[in-house]
Amino acid sequence: MKDYIVKDPWQIIEDQFRPEYNEISESIFSIGNGRMGQRANFEEDYSGKSLSGSYVAGVYYPDKTRVGWWKNGYPEYFAKVINSTNWIGLHLTVNGILLDLAQVTVTNFERRLDMKAGVLHRTVGITMPDGTQLAITSRRLYSVAESQSAALSYQIRVVQGKAHILLESGLDGDISNRDSNYDEKFWDEVARSANEEYISLQLKTKKTGFDVHTHVTQQLVHDGQSIAVGQVIDREKYVAQQYEFTLESGQEASLSKYAVILTSENHPLADLSAHAETLLQSVADKGFEKLIKEQAAGWAKIWQDSDIQIEGDVAAQQAIRFNIFQLYQTYTGEDDRLNIGPKGFTGEKYGGVTYWDTEAYCIPFYMATTKPEIARNLLIYRYKHLQKAIENAAKLGFKDGAALYPMVTINGEECHNEWEITFEEIHRNGAIAFAIYNYVRYTGDVSYLQEYGLEVLLGIARFWAQRVNWSEAKQQYVMLGVTGPNEYENNVNNNWYTNRIAAWCLQYTSEVIDQLASSNPDRLQHILQTTSFATAEKEKWQHIVANMYYPEDAERGIYLQQDGFLDKELIPVSELPASERPLNQKWSWDRILRSCYIKQADVLQGLYFLEDRYDLDTIRRNYDFYEPMTVHESSLSPCVHAIIAAKLGKEDKAYEFYLRTSRLDLDDYNNDTEDGLHITSMAGTWMTIVEGFAGMRIRDGKVHFQPILPSQWDSYSFRITFRGADLQVKVDQEGVHVTNSGKQDVQVVLWDTQYVMLSNGTLDVPYVVTSKA
Repeated sequence: MKDYIVKDPWQIIEDQFRPEYNEISESIFSIGNGRMGQRANFEEDYSGKSLSGSYVAGVYYPDKTRVGWWKNGYPEYFAKVINSTNWIGLHLTVNGILLDLAQVTVTNFERRLDMKAGVLHRTVGITMPDGTQLAITSRRLYSVAESQSAALSYQIRVVQGKAHILLESGLDGDISNRDSNYDEKFWDEVARSANEEYISLQLKTKKTGFDVHTHVTQQLVHDGQSIAVGQVIDREKYVAQQYEFTLESGQEASLSKYAVILTSENHPLADLSAHAETLLQSVADKGFEKLIKEQAAGWAKIWQDSDIQIEGDVAAQQAIRFNIFQLYQTYTGEDDRLNIGPKGFTGEKYGGVTYWDTEAYCIPFYMATTKPEIARNLLIYRYKHLQKAIENAAKLGFKDGAALYPMVTINGEECHNEWEITFEEIHRNGAIAFAIYNYVRYTGDVSYLQEYGLEVLLGIARFWAQRVNWSEAKQQYVMLGVTGPNEYENNVNNNWYTNRIAAWCLQYTSEVIDQLASSNPDRLQHILQTTSFATAEKEKWQHIVANMYYPEDAERGIYLQQDGFLDKELIPVSELPASERPLNQKWSWDRILRSCYIKQADVLQGLYFLEDRYDLDTIRRNYDFYEPMTVHESSLSPCVHAIIAAKLGKEDKAYEFYLRTSRLDLDDYNNDTEDGLHITSMAGTWMTIVEGFAGMRIRDGKVHFQPILPSQWDSYSFRITFRGADLQVKVDQEGVHVTNSGKQDVQVVLWDTQYVMLSNGTLDVPYVVTSKA
């Protein structure tokens, strides 16, 4: 764990130059706009530790799989959202010496991410080897007003001495990915152009054929006068404009650089260059200061909809805003072809592709903080991949329309190549089905089921019905050779969560069929005919539901994570030496697999999803047994534990887990922030407050709250939209205060008492201390 980020409610601040943490900071200070984004790399040359990264959503490369032992069924490639043209790069020589921050003396430094306005700031004081002293300031943004544009403002001032400066500002397409399996570069050049007015570079991905056109114009000003381009650089995959000038002590030069980045996914290929030129002119005509104002206005709207305010705890306040900020930098819901990569635009790990994280963690956030169409688009994304999911299942021997959604995908095909993940971690199918249920429960949008949802559910149900087998010994259905959410336990039999979510999926699909039989029988008949559904299938599902085997220990009153779990040596995490953590970096895989230690919520994941089916004592017994053995080395783990801890009245543990999930990257809890931020788990941070501390649940078309107030906080407040209502909820020492500024009345249940919240109405209810027990 590291603690070098300055605590501030609206800013992320690094107040000194820390080369040893630079890759961590590059992740933390990343910026984007949902369409594209970039790590916080320096504009200047930097020969120190750095991971260069600039990414465009939906543009990927199928990197050929690399494994030591090829097994039948392995995907042939791992899809990756790849590093793209570097548009921010500046090469500066000062009195003949290259300005490299790793080779000069840095006298002062601040990197600051203004989350309120969506702008990255940096200031740095430099002493060159010849004694010349410089001050550099920069501001960078990815526009939320025009999501295909970005801009940079860069100033260099001479503090002492005299500087003859050669500044080269360009576009570099000779880029690569650090995680390339065969050290391959993924781009071919299509076209480039450079003159005194603009520079442009168009690249095409190998194999997948995505064209990305980057168009830049820039202006260098000194003492109110423009400095003319002295030379144009034009070589393969690189174009630049070069300026030469001299600054006396106290003088400053300012560069404004405007970029538009267009892809063939969003524009006809023949029109890319012309459209880029027109759009760039529009952006540049506004000037940097107007772009800054537009950016602040765009982010003000986002914050109006999604901000969470915490009084009395600046570290907690900073953390939740950082999580929300990064979520909206990653995904805005404008395009149903896109999804949410676990690292967003902040790093290469996980390839920027889709995992079950989206359905399990992100959909609740987007359902509650923005219009319902955004969450619906995330579900439609899976519907569009249904046929691929059926093909994926067929490759593994399943038939008759059974669908296995990929563990990792960008186009619907499985592209993960670790056996225990790709073929065993099949519980992801359950998360997708649960997300459909969760969406309909929250929004009331039953039309989704008849338009899209039932077909997906049928494919998933058919998979589960074929994946189980009847055990003569147990006289029950079992599920063999799986990996549950706890990835520190592979190839187990009867993982409780997987068995439970499978049976739930079968039951829910049956219920949806029954619902549509009453509400829209014609549409149901069409779906059943299209999918060749037979009544006998439903009968088989009901038999499985009624006879599924669930491992448990009656004496302890707990569900067993899987068969044989109690054969392990049960040693709590508290007895592990700190020097042996994190396990995934200190222990052999064999030792981890034989241990009792749990990477993330597993049994507790099922109790979180299906909590209404279990009484409080059951949830408490399982929490008290499993949490002490959980190392939380998955970013997805602390939020689930925080929500359950809050439900059980364990306020101190809930707060501890809140800080862990919310400051996971800011404080680098798991020593892996340098790879990129944990974007999808950031939605879990939002859930920790809204579902955890505020106890929000949706039951029978009503929104329920069971709030608790952490002792570290004076108050907290948040906004949710719910079926036309717009609720602002504040919890403080006196009680709960709710305002409905939406157009619809809504039923609100506070501590089991029901109220009708009228449009533009308010509600104040005294704090109920006994609700914590």
